Amino acid sequence: MADDPLRPLPHVYLPGHGAAQDYTAHAGGSNSKPPQRDRVRHAERLTRALTEALAGAEAQLRAREVGLAAGTPGFYLEFDLPAVHAEIVDKLENRQGKFPIELVSVRPGNADGTTVAATVFVPEQQREYYLKKVADYRDKDRVRRREVDGQIIEEATGPKNEVLVASIETARLAVARSLYTDDETFFPLPGVAIWWEVWLRLGTKERFVAAAGRLTLQMREHALTFPEREVVIVHGTAEMLGRIIANTDTIAELRTARDTPSFFIAMDGAEQRAWAAETADRIVAPAADVPAVCLLDSGSTRRHPLIRPGLAAVDQQAFNAGWNVEDVSNQAHGGHGTQLSGVALYGDLIDVLAGDGPVALRHRLESVKVLPDHGANDPDLYGAITAQSISRTEIVAPNRPRAICLAITSEGDHWRGRPSSWSAALDTLAFGADNAPRFIAVSAGNIRDDIHRDDYPARNDTTPIESPAQAWNVLSVGAFTEKDTIVDPLFAGWEAMAGVGDIMPRSRTSVSWNYDWPLKPDVVFEGGNIGVDPATLLGDHVDDLALLTTYRLPEHRAFTTTGETSAATALAARMGAQIMAEMPGLWPETVRGLVVHSAEWTPAMKTHLGAIGKNGVLRRYGFGVPSLSRALGSLQNDVTMVIENGMQPFARVASAVETKDLVVHELPWPRDELEALGETQVQLRITLSYFIEPNPGERGRSRRHSYASHGLRFALKPGDERLDVFVRRINAKAGTRPPARTAETRWMLGPNLRNRGSLHADIWEGDAVELSQRDAIIVYPIGGWWRENPGYGRTDTRVRYSLIATLRTAANIDLYTPITTMIEPEIVVEI
Repeated sequence: MADDPLRPLPHVYLPGHGAAQDYTAHAGGSNSKPPQRDRVRHAERLTRALTEALAGAEAQLRAREVGLAAGTPGFYLEFDLPAVHAEIVDKLENRQGKFPIELVSVRPGNADGTTVAATVFVPEQQREYYLKKVADYRDKDRVRRREVDGQIIEEATGPKNEVLVASIETARLAVARSLYTDDETFFPLPGVAIWWEVWLRLGTKERFVAAAGRLTLQMREHALTFPEREVVIVHGTAEMLGRIIANTDTIAELRTARDTPSFFIAMDGAEQRAWAAETADRIVAPAADVPAVCLLDSGSTRRHPLIRPGLAAVDQQAFNAGWNVEDVSNQAHGGHGTQLSGVALYGDLIDVLAGDGPVALRHRLESVKVLPDHGANDPDLYGAITAQSISRTEIVAPNRPRAICLAITSEGDHWRGRPSSWSAALDTLAFGADNAPRFIAVSAGNIRDDIHRDDYPARNDTTPIESPAQAWNVLSVGAFTEKDTIVDPLFAGWEAMAGVGDIMPRSRTSVSWNYDWPLKPDVVFEGGNIGVDPATLLGDHVDDLALLTTYRLPEHRAFTTTGETSAATALAARMGAQIMAEMPGLWPETVRGLVVHSAEWTPAMKTHLGAIGKNGVLRRYGFGVPSLSRALGSLQNDVTMVIENGMQPFARVASAVETKDLVVHELPWPRDELEALGETQVQLRITLSYFIEPNPGERGRSRRHSYASHGLRFALKPGDERLDVFVRRINAKAGTRPPARTAETRWMLGPNLRNRGSLHADIWEGDAVELSQRDAIIVYPIGGWWRENPGYGRTDTRVRYSLIATLRTAANIDLYTPITTMIEPEIVVEI
């Protein structure tokens, strides 16, 4: 029976019957059957192109760089297809199996838009995939089966794989430009470094970050995550990114990162207000008890829609009760406080405006006007003004943690680091004689005169930090920049003065200070850049090189730009408040320590080590650029231990004052795991942060008249020394002193350089086995006026300190689980 489903039907094969309705012939139409000659010729052309591309891919795979290569070995192929059939690019993918082929980007293939270029990532195991597709297209037909008069007829309906293969015009090995999906005019010239948006294949970010680190590429901390892509911002040349493309499986797409303030500044007032209103609708206001950035400046414009959510009316005050608390001055400083308000709340507003999700504020704002609307304060009163202004905020919210931001400085170098009454007042406020230590971020000051391109960066080194940034206990903030892109056509031909990662041209330094004074600035934050006028080679403000922020007259317009060390200081205070919000209860000493502990020199900063040495680099850039992720201990392969502790440095013994305590902190290293790493290089970063009580006055440099009440130092136990011997060696008064050891060379700075001021940080680097034996840190006191002047009654005073240690290894090993507690209980040794 013909309709019996169990009975097989006879087959008849009819070659050449049927029409390829979806075929795109190179000579015929979309509904024509490909002549065999054209079919073979097209297949041979593609085979040659693919063979050449695969030969290049094979050579590329053989040349993968040790230390840079990572992920699934493979390569990128780029295909050209007609734009009218661009929808078939999905057929280039093969998502089946253990090694899928992924379509990563599609872009216009030529200027007239008639073709598209599609790029795929091909795992090495799939290297023959497209050659086989083309061979099947050349040699095999698709077959359609149908029943005719009880027989199964097989009809050839066209070449196999013709929908894809017939539409491919050519193929080639992809390069960085192949993944570039922006306008071709923005693609940089060879050797020119720019900021890129790098769109990564999901799950490959860690490998990309490692590769970028190997190539010392500057990389911004924040990233965006989408269902199939992660986006990071990286600075480098197309050639550098090409090396990553050749050695990893990470990059899916490249674009130019060109969001700059000029886009928003060019808007009229109505457009700016609309953007501000839309963004304000996305802001989630902070709770009343969250940490605050306390701005001591020209006031703030609370009615601004982006400031109102973070600034309560009760937190808007003025030093003089008769002053208007709003930012209303028409003097040069007018608007300064409102500009810093935006930075303190949001950072660079570009990042907020470009988003589309909720903006949850975890900290709030306090504003105290310390600059009069007319005239100026008496400089001699600034110490008292600062103290009383801080007191006003503490009366309103006595239990609120706050990061105090002071971006006002006084001209004069004060004897290359010599304390002033203002800086000493800040040291007193931070020390907290009232048992309330404070976190205070202070601007290093700006160069106000014209800067010639040829004087940069030497001009920074000869222009010293201004008062009160020489204070020991504050976080002194300089400025660096990552901004070098100018897109505003009004500045065609201009270039950025500073390179990416280098010092902001107007930021002051302590390079010219006396060697004994503290290392300032402590850190640097983004302060923008300045453009170079090609006609005069003088530097000048360019909006594209600044930070976007809030404008003091929102009725006129919502946005303006800001920069220099003022903006950097607001960013530093913001980071301090963010740390307080994420880790409630930390001491101010710890917050300052974590900011510095998280800082690193950029590749650009390190290039100056040969010219000005470590001391010069420290006094120009401080300890570098902080990272909130590192400060919060959220990076992989980092184990951070934070210790908040106290000790009594001195004690009266009969008629003398002697050293009393030193504290031994035993480190719970995962010894087995470290020993298993063998000679793998690891880093141990140690930061000691404490506040001194100042004793200013021009009475010489004797021990009796020293500025600091006391000093603290740290020492790391050598791997080949017993703990009891280590303690006796550090404490010369405890028993017989062992022979002195030779100076260590594994420290980045060493004690002679790091022991300045009241904040000490250094990095030890060595093999993991040795570090497993270096399992104790001693914190010990040195002299100060508390010890040398017992008549002041400070002899028996206890002090606080924060000790932060981070163990970092590039190895993929779990160091968290073995360390079940942050730190073992300390051992207090009484002498």
